[in-house]
Amino acid sequence: MAVRIVIFEDNPDLRDGLTVLLNGTEGFEMVGAFANCENVENEIGEILPDIVLMDIDMPIANGIQGLKIIKEKFPNVNVLMLTVFEDNEHIFEAICSGAVGYMLKRTPPAKLLEAILDAMDGGAPMTSSVARKVLQMLPPQKKVADSNHNLTEREREILNLLVKGNSYKMIADQCNISMDTVRSHMKKIYEKLHVHSQTEAVAKAIHNQIV
Repeated sequence: MAVRIVIFEDNPDLRDGLTVLLNGTEGFEMVGAFANCENVENEIGEILPDIVLMDIDMPIANGIQGLKIIKEKFPNVNVLMLTVFEDNEHIFEAICSGAVGYMLKRTPPAKLLEAILDAMDGGAPMTSSVARKVLQMLPPQKKVADSNHNLTEREREILNLLVKGNSYKMIADQCNISMDTVRSHMKKIYEKLHVHSQTEAVAKAIHNQIV
């Protein structure tokens, strides 16, 4: 089945271009396109897409506001930021609000399609320059004996695979467990690390030398 995608983008030319790209590529379907997030709860509630491509700078109600509403009301809907902003403040707020990834608008079409599929697979796609900023957000800490945050051996294994760039599907295959089991472990990892997204978990694991 095609990945069902909704776009929030106030630039009509870009919105139309993304529509042509998605509807013209096998395995993707654009099921909604909106100029801002003023009615985001109703729009997402009616469509329930697989992925939302979310701009940030939009009139009336911006993408960060829309992201927070979507994650509160529809936590299983994946929101992938697609924006021109690559400053720490916007990146940090988006990640902490539940975005599964952060891509810049200059991303080539083929890479954007890959990012959408990666997000569907449980990945956290980011433009490389954004990924570097994310890894610099948390200051490094010295590793101590009790710094593993009480993670079980299996949770540490999954977190290590995540840090290496594996998607949920790849982790499930390597650990010989189901995707639902991976998600269950990830939920516990988030709680123990006191993070709210996959990107935060990876950043904290690297900087705190947990894995």
